[in-house]
Amino acid sequence: MFTGIVTAIGTIDSSEARGDLRVRVACPFDPETIAIGASIACSGACMTVVERGGAPGDAWFAVDISEESLSKTAPGMWDAGAALNLESALKLGDELGGHIVTGHVDAVGEVESTAEIGGSHTVVIRAPQALAAYIAPKGSITVDGVSLTVNAVTDNPDGSCSFALNIIPHTWEVTTLGSLKQGSHVNLEIDVLARYLQRMESLRG
Repeated sequence: MFTGIVTAIGTIDSSEARGDLRVRVACPFDPETIAIGASIACSGACMTVVERGGAPGDAWFAVDISEESLSKTAPGMWDAGAALNLESALKLGDELGGHIVTGHVDAVGEVESTAEIGGSHTVVIRAPQALAAYIAPKGSITVDGVSLTVNAVTDNPDGSCSFALNIIPHTWEVTTLGSLKQGSHVNLEIDVLARYLQRMESLRG
């Protein structure tokens, strides 16, 4: 489990097909705090550490990416040189600063627009039809591993929806969201509570 509060930005320094895709991520962690078998959210996708090394502040860890994960995450995010939002798994007693995040990507969205307004940035993202019912104003959503609050939702004729986010300067600067532009693809995870409520409503109907 995660909170959607990003603790660092990592950079993929190698990506190699070995059946699954073996990806090595450079990061500013202490390698002694990264356990083999530990879970780390990489731009919203929960991955298992299979190797680690380096020095404090200049560490690296490796994960294996399955075909299933490749098909469910944003295109190009596992390429060498790509930046990733990183968050270690939640521990008992940690502050739940964002919302409950599972690290399971539900769909890939596409950025429709970005605009700077009063120092913050408004970002509008189109989500596919399968997620439209789960996204609501003032609800929580995870975008590339970042916990955010939905400001507004517009339903589109094709069944998809477009939702607007306000991203404060701090979040814009310390995550990969600052590189978003029109046409960017992002990993989306809906609020786990919305998922269960929708399931209950479908059975009730």
